[in-house]
Amino acid sequence: MPAPKKGPRLAGSPQHQKLMMANMAAHLFAAEGIVTTVSRAKLLRPLAESLITKAKKGGLHQKRQVMAVITDRDVTAKLFDEIGPRYADRPGGYLRILKLGPRPGDNAPMARIELV
Repeated sequence: MPAPKKGPRLAGSPQHQKLMMANMAAHLFAAEGIVTTVSRAKLLRPLAESLITKAKKGGLHQKRQVMAVITDRDVTAKLFDEIGPRYADRPGGYLRILKLGPRPGDNAPMARIELV
């Protein structure tokens, strides 16, 4: 997983941001689409696309690298068995971000990130 960028983060510490992105990626692969803020969706896209690329390649080493990020075995199995082969002939761009508008409570810009 890439190190968080310097400067302001989504969470209090780099470790918390890494865990939050890993959990969001797991939920994204389980449901094949989630609704979140635009800034979180933009940070999630590179991580999720790299995990899909590893699932496309297959193999034990790639599976262990994915399991280092996503600890849920069921989600990892779905990623390698269903999602990876689905994009076998696609060179990239596995996710799309659709902007939804502001959230009613705090007016935060919301987006839906989903598999193409």
